[in-house]
Amino acid sequence: MTNGLGGKIRRLRKEQKLTLDKLADLSDSSKSYIWELENKNPPRPSAEKLTKIAEVLGVTIEYLLDEKQTITEEDAVDVQFYREYRHMDPDTKEKIREMVKLWGKPG
Repeated sequence: MTNGLGGKIRRLRKEQKLTLDKLADLSDSSKSYIWELENKNPPRPSAEKLTKIAEVLGVTIEYLLDEKQTITEEDAVDVQFYREYRHMDPDTKEKIREMVKLWGKPG
């Protein structure tokens, strides 16, 4: 029986067409560790590894751990984007803001 955390990781991994090996590589984990998170109940995740997995999958650790599903995937993706945005250099931030302004203008 899969758990909420494992089910979310598996679904996001498959949606992004990532193999266990690829997700493990991108998150500095092992294939067996990812498999255990997806299949063991209850999983025993390390906060550091789970944070890296969430980053690779483009969501937040809070979303992955939210058993009651009070955090939507869309909100988690937005929060993760903002966390990445906050660490960008000022020129890149300005370019992103300008692109958003252009998208928001009526045609």
